[in-house]
Amino acid sequence: MSSASWPSVKAGTAAVVCAACLVVTCPPATAGSSGTDDEPGSGASGSGTRLDRSGVQFRSGVSDPPSVSALSWMVTDADDGRILAAKNAHRELPPASTLKTLFAVTVLPKFGQGSVHTVSEDDLSGINAGSSLVGVKEDMSYSVADLWRGVFLSSGSDAVHTLASMNGGWQETVSDMQEMAHRLGARDTTVESADGFDTPGQVSSAYDLTLFAKAGLTNRDFARFAATKEAQFPETGGPDSFGIQNTNRLLVGSHGVTPYPGLVGVKNGYTSKAGNTLVAAAQQDGRTLLVTVMNPQSGQYNAVYEEARALLDWGFSAEPDASPVAMLPDKVGLAMASTSRTDGHDRDQDRDQDREQNQNQNQNQGQDRARGDDRARGHDHKQPAGEHSGVVHVSTVSRGDKGGTAPWGWWFAVIGAALLTGLGTELWRSRRRG
Repeated sequence: MSSASWPSVKAGTAAVVCAACLVVTCPPATAGSSGTDDEPGSGASGSGTRLDRSGVQFRSGVSDPPSVSALSWMVTDADDGRILAAKNAHRELPPASTLKTLFAVTVLPKFGQGSVHTVSEDDLSGINAGSSLVGVKEDMSYSVADLWRGVFLSSGSDAVHTLASMNGGWQETVSDMQEMAHRLGARDTTVESADGFDTPGQVSSAYDLTLFAKAGLTNRDFARFAATKEAQFPETGGPDSFGIQNTNRLLVGSHGVTPYPGLVGVKNGYTSKAGNTLVAAAQQDGRTLLVTVMNPQSGQYNAVYEEARALLDWGFSAEPDASPVAMLPDKVGLAMASTSRTDGHDRDQDRDQDREQNQNQNQNQGQDRARGDDRARGHDHKQPAGEHSGVVHVSTVSRGDKGGTAPWGWWFAVIGAALLTGLGTELWRSRRRG
């Protein structure tokens, strides 16, 4: 080899080795995240630095979200998990009865809806004074579906306590809920009370409550109960019953609130520490949006419902493919589906019962409205029931193509770098021998 060609050999070898190292250490930028600041599905919760920032977060290319007074809120596309906008999404706040969404996600799949339980004194022990009640009575028998209607429509702590007792007890249920929160990627939630009653240390966030609602709506029974406006609740163990109405004003249209078009439920709540809280889901033009609103500060009557309405309107006005701020993790919805024990007979029987109740409600619409006026401690949600039942079939967006170099590509680069280094060394030795 001539001395003239030797510098080019050294330069070429060095350049190839450097390029190979760059391939190994610097994977290409992700192209599938629609320009978000957070890598979809990254971390325990699927969110990153953008949602951890304070204040309102949204992407350029969409109109500004409405100015609302809530301490925290979030707007999410329930079909693919795109978070369109948020304010203080991870701020830890008391959730009130919106935490019952996590209770339902945790416990609802464990019992067939047609199962019957006779209530004991122990089942109803430990209910806090001032809690919302549906009217569960000791020594009476209720179907599991009746109890869930009491949870979803009347936000009844007596129904929650009964179901928790069936689940192994209050503390075991609290532990189960905490475990479920972790499985879903909810990093902001600490569960101290299964019914959401103000308890020291109990907190959640707009992000986590959205996770719970999205997971719940993938379960047929959850979605059906969440969409129910009115139902009959057993009164004396015989044919007698009384009417209960969902306390979610945005669903049923009450107390000066106009029902929101296409609302498919979820949950509202209130306690003195939490203020008013709401998770609402609505479907329009083939899209399903989830909006979570926590503790409006305006002092206006019905503020939590009207602020949720404004955020839903904004979300539906955005382009269907608008770039998100972040993505919810893929595991949302999988937890309930994998643990459900409800059999087809129970579901069909319960659906027939719901249909019969809906027919009765249509004939007696002016009668017996919810026991326990939605007075500030109340909570609940839902929307039109029926065959569709408001079920949200959540699409699981593939995260396989996150960008980066595939494992075989990394090995190829490493081997190539080693071979080229060896070639350069051998050429150098040949020159020395020559």
